[in-house]
Amino acid sequence: MASSSVPKRPPPPPPPFARLMRSRDPRNEYNILPFDGSPIMKLPEIEIAVEAVTKMKTLSSRKIDGVDEIDIFSWLSSLFGFQKGNTTNQREHLILLLANIYTRKKDLKRCTEVEALKGAIKQSKQDFLNNYELWCNYMRTKSNIRAEETEQECLIYVALYLLIWGEASNIRFMPECICYIFHKMADDVNQVFSGDKMIQNPDGSFLSNVIKPIYEILSKEAGKNKGGKASHSRWSNYDDLNECFWSGKCSLELRKQKEKMPLRAAHEILEKFTDGWWKSKINFVEVRTYWQVYRSFDRMWVFFIMALQAMIIVAWTQSGSTSANNEVVLRRVLSIFITYAILSFFRAILDVILSIHAWRNSDLTQPLRYILKLVVAAIWAVVLPVGYSTSVKNPTGPLKFLNHWARDSHNQSLYNYILVLYMIPDLLAIMLFLLPRLREKMELSDWPVINIVMWWAQPKLYVGRGMHVGTFSLLKYTIFWVLVLSVKLAFSYFVEILPLIRPTKVIMKIQVENYRLHKFVPNVKHNMGVIIAIWSPIILVYFMDVQVWYTIFSTLLGGVLGAFRHLGEIRTIGMVHSRFESIFSKFRSCFVPLHSDAVTETLSTSKEPNENEYFCCMWNEFIRSMRIEDLISNRDRELLLLPPPLANKPGDQFPLFLLASKIPAAINIAKEFKRKDHAELEKVIGSDKYTCAAILDCYYTLKSLIFLLLKDEDDKKIVDEVFHAANGKKLFLQNFNMSGMPLLAVKLEKFLKILMADYGDEEFKSKITTALQEIMYIIPESIDDNSPLKGALKRDEISHKFKNINTSDIKKNIWSEKVNRLHLLLTFKESGTDVPLNSEARRRITFFVNSLFMNMRSAPKVSNMRSFSVLTPHYNEEVVYSDEELNKENEDGVSTLFYLKTIYPDEWTNFEERMKDKLEEEKKEERRKWVSYRGQTLSRSVRGMMYYKKALELQCSMEFTDSISNEEDCIRKQKLPDLKFTYIISCQIYGNLKRSKDPRQKDILNLMIMYPSLRVAYIDEVDEALKEKTEGKTEKVYYSVLIKGDTINYSEREIYRIRLPGSPTKIGEGKPENQNHAIIFTRGEALQTIDMNQDNYFEEAFKMRNVLEEFPHSHGAQKPTILGLREHVFTGSVSSLAWFMSNQEFSFVTIGQRFLASPLRVRFHYGHPDIFDRIFHITRGGISKASKTINLSEDIFAGFNSTLRLGSVTHHDYMQVGKGRDVGMNQISIFEAKVANGNGEQTLTRDVHRLGCHFDFFRMLSFYCTTVGFYFNSLVTVLIVYVFLYGRLYMVMTGLEREILEDPQIKNNNALEAALVTQSFIQMGMLLVLPMLMEIGLEKGFRTALGDFFIMQLQLSSVFFTFQLGTKAHYFGKTILHGGSKYRATGRGFVVRHSKFADNYRLYSRSHFVKALELGLLLVIYEVYGESYRSSSLYLFITFSMWFLVGSWLFAPFIFNPSGFEWQKTVNDWTDWKWWMGIRGGVGIQPENSWESWWDKEQEHLRYTSIRGRVLEILLALRFFVYQYGIVYQLDIAHHSRSLLVYGLSWCAVLVILIVPKMVSVRRLQMFHMDLQLPLRMLKGLLYLILLAVMIILFKFCGLTLSDLFASILAFMPTGWAFILVGQACRPCLHKLLWEPIKEVARAYDFMMGLLLFTPIAFLSWLPAVNEFQTRILFNQAFSRGLHISMILAGKKDGGASFN
Repeated sequence: MASSSVPKRPPPPPPPFARLMRSRDPRNEYNILPFDGSPIMKLPEIEIAVEAVTKMKTLSSRKIDGVDEIDIFSWLSSLFGFQKGNTTNQREHLILLLANIYTRKKDLKRCTEVEALKGAIKQSKQDFLNNYELWCNYMRTKSNIRAEETEQECLIYVALYLLIWGEASNIRFMPECICYIFHKMADDVNQVFSGDKMIQNPDGSFLSNVIKPIYEILSKEAGKNKGGKASHSRWSNYDDLNECFWSGKCSLELRKQKEKMPLRAAHEILEKFTDGWWKSKINFVEVRTYWQVYRSFDRMWVFFIMALQAMIIVAWTQSGSTSANNEVVLRRVLSIFITYAILSFFRAILDVILSIHAWRNSDLTQPLRYILKLVVAAIWAVVLPVGYSTSVKNPTGPLKFLNHWARDSHNQSLYNYILVLYMIPDLLAIMLFLLPRLREKMELSDWPVINIVMWWAQPKLYVGRGMHVGTFSLLKYTIFWVLVLSVKLAFSYFVEILPLIRPTKVIMKIQVENYRLHKFVPNVKHNMGVIIAIWSPIILVYFMDVQVWYTIFSTLLGGVLGAFRHLGEIRTIGMVHSRFESIFSKFRSCFVPLHSDAVTETLSTSKEPNENEYFCCMWNEFIRSMRIEDLISNRDRELLLLPPPLANKPGDQFPLFLLASKIPAAINIAKEFKRKDHAELEKVIGSDKYTCAAILDCYYTLKSLIFLLLKDEDDKKIVDEVFHAANGKKLFLQNFNMSGMPLLAVKLEKFLKILMADYGDEEFKSKITTALQEIMYIIPESIDDNSPLKGALKRDEISHKFKNINTSDIKKNIWSEKVNRLHLLLTFKESGTDVPLNSEARRRITFFVNSLFMNMRSAPKVSNMRSFSVLTPHYNEEVVYSDEELNKENEDGVSTLFYLKTIYPDEWTNFEERMKDKLEEEKKEERRKWVSYRGQTLSRSVRGMMYYKKALELQCSMEFTDSISNEEDCIRKQKLPDLKFTYIISCQIYGNLKRSKDPRQKDILNLMIMYPSLRVAYIDEVDEALKEKTEGKTEKVYYSVLIKGDTINYSEREIYRIRLPGSPTKIGEGKPENQNHAIIFTRGEALQTIDMNQDNYFEEAFKMRNVLEEFPHSHGAQKPTILGLREHVFTGSVSSLAWFMSNQEFSFVTIGQRFLASPLRVRFHYGHPDIFDRIFHITRGGISKASKTINLSEDIFAGFNSTLRLGSVTHHDYMQVGKGRDVGMNQISIFEAKVANGNGEQTLTRDVHRLGCHFDFFRMLSFYCTTVGFYFNSLVTVLIVYVFLYGRLYMVMTGLEREILEDPQIKNNNALEAALVTQSFIQMGMLLVLPMLMEIGLEKGFRTALGDFFIMQLQLSSVFFTFQLGTKAHYFGKTILHGGSKYRATGRGFVVRHSKFADNYRLYSRSHFVKALELGLLLVIYEVYGESYRSSSLYLFITFSMWFLVGSWLFAPFIFNPSGFEWQKTVNDWTDWKWWMGIRGGVGIQPENSWESWWDKEQEHLRYTSIRGRVLEILLALRFFVYQYGIVYQLDIAHHSRSLLVYGLSWCAVLVILIVPKMVSVRRLQMFHMDLQLPLRMLKGLLYLILLAVMIILFKFCGLTLSDLFASILAFMPTGWAFILVGQACRPCLHKLLWEPIKEVARAYDFMMGLLLFTPIAFLSWLPAVNEFQTRILFNQAFSRGLHISMILAGKKDGGASFN
């Protein structure tokens, strides 16, 4: 009864997540946080973050009646109608983010819980809303974020932004559009805070009312693109529409808010900008013209042109004159500023012409600025020349005319005053360049005066302002470019310009009488044609060779920078041996976090592992991961594993590969020593630290094993006495006779083999007893008679000992590890530097050890590290190879499995060893994985990326040991990896795969089951019934869906489903849109983008904590927003081509990107595996750009965007990720074509233009040479060959070469050839080889680098690089001129297959073969008719390099084609070629099946090009008429006549050649349904007789010779080709008139070109040794690994190759 009086306790308050449990749909799975009673929800940081989100006290008065809001997200969802899936997703997103930031602030800054939470909320707000605040400042509107907001209101703003962003779909690529939407909705929130009534909006209303109207505008504009065929100026891309929200019109709209007027919806603003074709572009127009290169980098071109003019003036004045007046020279040099004014005027004209389509939507200030710039530039272009004319005494020519304007005045100082006035803006720019902080403040300033000044300097835009670096960074790259430009200009002056001045003066004075051609333009003075022909290639080389000098200096300094970063300090296993002891301390400084005082005090009383045990755990996990990957064998694993420390053993433990052969060697040494030589023995043994370690290891391990076996204390006492006698440096030789040591070692080996064998219990005890007794029998024989141990080891007593054996411990893993280790220690006699044998394992070990000595940030505790996600886009690539694909044979009878077993024999042996005891079904599945892990598959990428989770789990187990009994730490140990790491695969078509029951869907599901923390996002396309009364009609509805694997039911479970406004991949490029739809499911503060062809390694994943610590540290002026990592190309061993590409890629991702990041500060995002500051980028447009066509190379635009928005990109050499590359010739060429297409499109973009204009001068030079300039200079390199040869053709045909260049004053001048050496330098691939040599030398040794270089030359790498130069030049130039860029799938197959001749012809005909034949024709003509420079070695080198280019472009695809010279394949290729040429095209006929279809597709770009493109194409085609004009006057039949009649008669011959075959064409007669075979034959015969008669007459009476016939072929063949090119360009006009004849002529030309190419191939195929030689060239790398590739290509397999 008494107890009834006790008051009842109130029930405990529900946990913070209790209300959130009601929000979960029981049909859906949770992602990371279950919001139930799970242990993860009990973590303090999670509880506090959940409480902050669910705290509703201040909102209690602002709820909607009848609606139960459980947290701020549901409150916002009720207010605006966000989708439930979006709300749930972003709720978890924010809670996880707050929890991670809270933990870091609380631990590192030692704050209270309240302070840490406030700090976390403040940082979240600053990160997410920073871009919005900057936007408000730029638009001069007040932010709608309250100045005095509470923590909850602050969280509401962040949550609102996240909810908008999470449902924005494609609008996520328009960050300022999202800012506008947020601004409007934040105002609505503020009104609710102010007391306005809250109105509920249904679920989905935000999507339908806000997002979908914008999406429809985007969709409409994307439709105008016409699949990439329409001009960029005709439609608005993402950037155009986003920049609507920077405009003055939008600013006016925002000012209405001050007048209490409601803001218009975002789509209404966009509609104002996009109505009408004239309204498509905003701020910038992407016009297809090469002038974009000049416009974007005009300061560079102006500098080079002015420098060229100055050097020519100086050289011209001083050449041939010993008394040149310095004042006169200076006066003439000052004329370069007139050139500057004219170029500025030209730039102003370009600005007006190229931007005029954007004026309608631009602010009035933009066109006003362009017009004012044009007017001012025009005035200066007149004033400066007039002023200059007054400073010249007795002016002549144009200067005299200008001087009349100045009333014939003469005033030398007037021009100087004008010049100073003109240069004031440039002088101010130089001052601001030297004061980067001041310039940054001015660019970001809102003061009207400063804005006017900066407006004149550059148009005011939201991006691109304040892109300045620290003073030290500025100084570094300024010094670099001053050095480069000094050497470049000195070389240009002394090698290119000065030597040509004297010959030029002579040429101008020579009077040429014997002109061999008809003069269309008579009375040309000073032989200007020859001057142009000589100087044109020199001028092009002058503008191009900056790329050469940049490459040379960046290579040298990049190597020095790498050396300072400790790259290559440890590059062999031998070096690992020598530095292994220091690894422990380096590992500790890099990976063992420093604990706070409180934690240190707690851990001091616990059994926390020492820091060496940390390294031991990590190292062993690293080695085991390589064993699971089959890179090492079981024996290698045992040799590499680091044992745990032994009890009572002093010193560190070492892996066996360091101690290999040390014991056998020590025994051999010791057996020669006697009792009194202990000091010498100690000296010999002690000189090697690893020998001492091996002896101690053997001593203590053997002692512990024997003690574990013995039960009797007497037995243990005897053993202890023996070991005690052996323990002591001076006592050892006194007590033991060394001659008995070898026998003792044999007995010990026998003893260990018994321990390793699998015996029954009694038999085991008996054998152990016998073995121990035998050992003890030997010891007395080796003991000194005076030793006290002698009496204890009597033989009769030993026979009764060691019979009580303990077998309880022998089944434990630790037991077997000790036994195996001791056995290897005693018996392993090979060199430790040969362990492991696998080259990839050796590379990984050496790189990891080397990275510990690099400048790596110290790792924080796992709980304090930045959380991160990994995102991999996937379309329809392979996931796991099926059994059918493994065993499917190609045309050579080679299966994928056989191919890989032959290429990786050691790894296959290791795999078989690992599978020895597995079931057959398990072997089958593991075999699929083994093959897939050696390809470029999704499963390989997933396995690699999941090493992050494995590394985090190990790090947690090291930080939170099992001895810690705290429940919170136990939870943290298990759940922290999930809080810190998320992996999302964006499988775009997973829903389609599931519906079609594609096996890849099951493979993806298997990955989710294998890795429970893996998540898959996909776009689900569903047919849903319309809500209106539409009689059962449906519509396509799209959802972003996130799923995970259900390990219990072996199925997938849906987590989130968010409806989209339409198909997300319809608007932009596929890959960035695929990434964008899945990015809302990523978590954390960092995001790593990983492609499908990438891999990762456990030891590299272990460094993720370190690399993420780079984010808070400044690198120059800014903190990094993208962390660049290096890559290892794992496909380099497949073939020589793969090796070339591997080395090329290796040099770019190491020395190239290292130098771009520092000191040049122009590194961008070149793909994967860079790590993004996730919040920075998702609030500024995402991790790529996605506009159709223009953003084809989508990745690099993330770097452009980040830099324009004041981000920074760094590069870190201490971490690497694996990467696959294309391995076949055609795959590589397609990839290069895709990259060149992308760079062509980049040239036209606003990003490149703004960076080029807004960077300072030297940073702009870096930007040019490393992006657009590289491809543009590749194009110029090819153009130089054309200009040089056409110039020589002109001089040869006119006879001017004989008349002029054989003049005694000119004959021995080789200046032109010397200048062209730099062109040959680029052509032969030296620009790519130099960085390779430096980086390989740095990391592997320069002897290895030189050896690799020599082997590459033997494998014809120069042929390959010369060929790829043509690929870059063709596709880059074609893209700028006509467009036609598109994504080109290269395929990621294994086997390097033979490509048919027809395939190669289709792929390379227009890009290489036609151009090579043209250059070859020029060289032949020059060789036949040219006379000069025959004795010059430089001339021979130049012409050789050009012939080399011709040969490379013609035959490289066949040289690098597997089995390219096998006779049977050659025969089959010819049959296939003839069939392809003969098949007629038509609707549905693919290009690979018909020449006509292919020919039509090759001209597709001309159908959609502009009028300007057609005109340029026609003008370029006119060059082929030059051959006929030049050669016909050289014919003997012309009799040296210069009459125009000769040229006219040659056209008659052309018409006869074209018309007569058409007249007698059977197909032509069949068109008229005539059956006139007999008359046709008679007509043919008559024509042949007439032709024969004409030829006889010409030979007999007109002087026609046989050489004339061959010369006529050289003359008329180019003319026919010109007709074809002009006809293609004019196709719309000729389609119904002459198109069929043109097509037939084109077919004949293609057939002749094919025959010309095929003839040498057939001849070489007939020679048996050629095929074997070619195979050796192609697969030398594989040969070095024991691969008999010729057997593979022949399909010869033996029975031993099958899986056992």
